[in-house]
Amino acid sequence: MYKTHTCGELRRSHAGQAVTLAGWVHRRRDHGGVAFIDLRDRFGLIQVVFNPDLSKETLDLVAEVRSEWVLQVTGKVQPRPAGMENPGLATGEIEIEAREVRILNPARTPPFVINEDKPVEESVRLKYRYLDLRRERMQRNMRVRHAATQFIRNYLSYKGFWEIETPILTKTTPEGARDFLVPSRLQPGKFYALPQSPQQYKQLLMVAGVEKYFQIARCFRDEDPRADRAYGEFTQLDVEMSFVNQEDILELAADLFTKLATVVFPEKKITRTPWPRLSHKEAVSKYGSDKPDLRKNKKDPDELAFAWIVDFPLFTEQTTTDFFHGSGSAKFAPSHHMFTAPHPDDIALLDSDPTKVRGLQHDMVLNGFEVGGGSIRIHQPEVQEKIFDLIGFSAAQKKQFEHMLKAFTYGVPPHGGIAPGLDRFLYAALGEKSIREVMAFPASSGGKTAVMDAPSEAGKKQLGELGLKTIA
Repeated sequence: MYKTHTCGELRRSHAGQAVTLAGWVHRRRDHGGVAFIDLRDRFGLIQVVFNPDLSKETLDLVAEVRSEWVLQVTGKVQPRPAGMENPGLATGEIEIEAREVRILNPARTPPFVINEDKPVEESVRLKYRYLDLRRERMQRNMRVRHAATQFIRNYLSYKGFWEIETPILTKTTPEGARDFLVPSRLQPGKFYALPQSPQQYKQLLMVAGVEKYFQIARCFRDEDPRADRAYGEFTQLDVEMSFVNQEDILELAADLFTKLATVVFPEKKITRTPWPRLSHKEAVSKYGSDKPDLRKNKKDPDELAFAWIVDFPLFTEQTTTDFFHGSGSAKFAPSHHMFTAPHPDDIALLDSDPTKVRGLQHDMVLNGFEVGGGSIRIHQPEVQEKIFDLIGFSAAQKKQFEHMLKAFTYGVPPHGGIAPGLDRFLYAALGEKSIREVMAFPASSGGKTAVMDAPSEAGKKQLGELGLKTIA
């Protein structure tokens, strides 16, 4: 056993107990022959005292120790001398009087200071992300991320949802962004695609009679990064339900995230409940944005202003930046995605004036960021075919969705859902400057993965097995 207690759990009530701790050296100090080490693990920090009456061997060992060395310390818990307490530390009323110390591993001098939150160039932080994650702020962010994920799982499980994993290796279909392609060794010349979202699979789960599904889903999109969007991959909470209307989805998501914020961020306050609800037209007209920041004090990092934006136009004008790959004569692109249901009052306009058709789309907005989107889905094959025609899909492109259209002929329930981005929600709620601050190992803005320096070249043998040749 390396330790009997964690560095963060000991209190004054443990005084007199013999304990063994293990962790990293946060700081080391010498005062008049007495050495002090702040020992750190994931659970907290505690002061260890090495008095001069220890053996010469032990004192020589302690003299070697530097920041980030890994130690095991055995000693006795004792109250700190009066006036020497540290009220800013959970263990600040006590210290460990060391009797034995063992160096489990020395450490090189880190490329940046770990025990202080000083600015460090991001490329260096990502190269040494395993060191960056030791820092207090990053440990907090990972702790909060875990707490939020566990809250979501418990909440939805209690509400009768099943957590189901969907495939990572799937089919390339024309959706909203560039796919990442994976060549197949067993079927030369063919490719898998990494999922941009589990959209088609979760709708097929509704056909399968699952009714209430969720997943903490990994999603992959080859699109340019920005402060609130990581390159390559991200995590979203994927939720889908059968026999629901839009109101059911909004009520569930608002209740989930209001309760999550209250439990996981007790220091923060929600500006307004129930959340304000704005039409897309009203939001753009009044605030100049379809993701308005509705905080009363926009400089207050502890204020959370949620809102719903609804009644989006079903279509936008198709441009060369769309990756729906409609025909050259197509005028329309989906505002949300091609599976979003038109408002029932506007169905007739699909034939006469598609630009006036509203979609049953809903966006979750937090502090000026769109942190989630969803919709009621199309469940009638003929309506889905109509949308495909309006966005200019050829017969070959429609055939790429044959699996869904066929499934829909076997009795599909009305269904819909929402997919809040876990990374973006935490980024907005924590008030971080970049979404990468809430991800353990994000890619850089240039697309290089943290620590691993991917992408990298593949060998000729690997490429040969896949029937591939590089031309660059």
